[in-house]
Amino acid sequence: MGAGATFPYPLIFKWIQEFRKIYPNITVNYQAIGSGGGIRAIIDGTVDFGASDAPLNQEEYEKACLKGLILHIPETLGAIAIVYNIPNVDKQLRLTGEIIADIYLGKITSWSDPSITSLNPDISLPDHEIIVIKRSDGSGTTYVFTDYLSAVSEEWKERVGKTKIFNFPEEIGDRGISAKGNQGVAGALIQTPYSIAYIEISYALQNDIPTALIKNADGYFVEANLTTISASAVGAIDYLPYAWESWSNVSIVNAPGTNSYPISSFSYILVYANQTSPEKCSALKKWLTWIVTEGQKYAEPLYYAPLPQPVIERNLAAIELIHCEKTDSMHAVSIINTTNFLLFCTRITSPYLDCKSTKFDKLSNGVPP
Repeated sequence: MGAGATFPYPLIFKWIQEFRKIYPNITVNYQAIGSGGGIRAIIDGTVDFGASDAPLNQEEYEKACLKGLILHIPETLGAIAIVYNIPNVDKQLRLTGEIIADIYLGKITSWSDPSITSLNPDISLPDHEIIVIKRSDGSGTTYVFTDYLSAVSEEWKERVGKTKIFNFPEEIGDRGISAKGNQGVAGALIQTPYSIAYIEISYALQNDIPTALIKNADGYFVEANLTTISASAVGAIDYLPYAWESWSNVSIVNAPGTNSYPISSFSYILVYANQTSPEKCSALKKWLTWIVTEGQKYAEPLYYAPLPQPVIERNLAAIELIHCEKTDSMHAVSIINTTNFLLFCTRITSPYLDCKSTKFDKLSNGVPP
């Protein structure tokens, strides 16, 4: 049983269908309740795995560590599209992060604002109020969106910051329309002329909703597609933490590169290394191994970018750490390819597995210090 992000739900749904064909005796259920719900569920122990577009923050990570070794396993790469519903506008709109931040902060209120029209001289924009749409639930999509705005707008960073819950400052008030899940936001946008919103790219493409070209860190206006999403992750691969470490500072928004789409993100599976049921542990490892290897071929048709091979290799090493406490009294051994040393992982109670620390002690010659 899993629960969490709506961002990767179309892909997870497809994975479940295809996985069942190969492993008919294993049933995987997933509830798309939002990243915030997935994080709460995995920490509370009500699911076997959570899914989130936002990594655990430090407080959530330390709370999870009280129950065992929590792992971040990137499952796919996706993007947040800035979408709009402007009647009689057929051309693709150009926007910057600063403009998007000012729209949501209430500083830009009309589609005819000079800051927008100057970027779009070939589009006749109406003198009409911009209606903002946002998520009502705890959301990894909101986290990625606000992480991006925090990276490009100092005022946004100071007044709102990056968050899974969309709360405007008191002086701005509760602006616009709130909707639950990516599907809810897409539906609200379709029904609301002159509106703007942020949704996972697959929901935009599946609903034929226009998406804006966004100015990236190198000054190029790019759209969200498989090439530009993948380009955003290139520079981050060598700096990713190990699966058991805190990922609270991991972000690929506003990444450098002429082709990088600036509102891109990994989406994560959250799972404990220590399991209590041998049967469930075995099934969980088969499921996770399959989605990060064979399952990646289903990503592109649904507008998700497949994981780079180095990330897949790190994921497989992390999955090997998952074990059943009732049967694994000996060491679980994982080869961490990126550092070429053997990491001997004893049970979660081992003093060498301090998941609050930033790294594990390296063991020499296979002998604990």
